[in-house]
Amino acid sequence: MPEKTKKEKNNKKTERMVRLSSVFKALSNETRLAVFENIRLGQCKTMMNEDNRPSVCCVASNFNISLSTISHHLKELRNAGLIDCERKGQSIFCKPNKETVKIIIEYLKSVMNK
Repeated sequence: MPEKTKKEKNNKKTERMVRLSSVFKALSNETRLAVFENIRLGQCKTMMNEDNRPSVCCVASNFNISLSTISHHLKELRNAGLIDCERKGQSIFCKPNKETVKIIIEYLKSVMNK
């Protein structure tokens, strides 16, 4: 198998930096970080699906802000690849995207090892 060229390695590195940048930008908002934590920890008393994923309405009930504002924050988290959402009937359930979380952890480990 041929070795990757320098350009291919740089493109992969650039893609990774763009992804990390969007992740950190999304998490830089306090409310959005709190929404992500609610989803990550499954902090919801009602409307959990069989995989213990909270519904959007349940997440919203943990905050004193409008459902449309919560929806905006969820959209930003989805666009950054931090969460995945799935519609079941009339409810939407969210979960953290483990692949993106793994990329964050690997990056932070590399920072600590330098």
